[in-house]
Amino acid sequence: MRPFRADRHGGGVHARFEAAEVDVLRRFAADAADRAERAADGAGSSAADADPALARLLPDAYPDDPEASAEFRRFTAERIAERKAGNARAVLDALGTTRGESVEVRLDDAQAQAWLRTLTDIRLALASGLGIEHDGDEGDVHDLESATRRAVYDWLAAVQEFLVLAVSRASRR
Repeated sequence: MRPFRADRHGGGVHARFEAAEVDVLRRFAADAADRAERAADGAGSSAADADPALARLLPDAYPDDPEASAEFRRFTAERIAERKAGNARAVLDALGTTRGESVEVRLDDAQAQAWLRTLTDIRLALASGLGIEHDGDEGDVHDLESATRRAVYDWLAAVQEFLVLAVSRASRR
């Protein structure tokens, strides 16, 4: 990966991802879009109850008041989930459809914000599966699959940090 950098001409940010990195980003962005679309279709609390990752993405607004949380979710969850799905599709669109090749990604401000939101959603879903609840938690890394998911979680944190720094620099130009 060549990290995100602010464009010298015309604003925005850009990065280059190697083919294997593109595959990882596509897989997890597609999962995020699918999860959000399922949530939009069944926006009630039962969808969040059935999927711990979804519960992290659409948390209870009033944890001590289940009725108020259900009412709040009834009015907001579908729209929030649709936005999350749209953000994930923006990541997929920016990556294109080329297979087996590195990809140069160029993002304007709106696209960069969609990427940041999607990276956060992906990391929250991974954290849920790993049992990471607080800063500093290592998570339940007990086999090759969980170790791989933890490595992806950490790599996405670096991608996200580079993107935040590049967006910050671009906004100062």
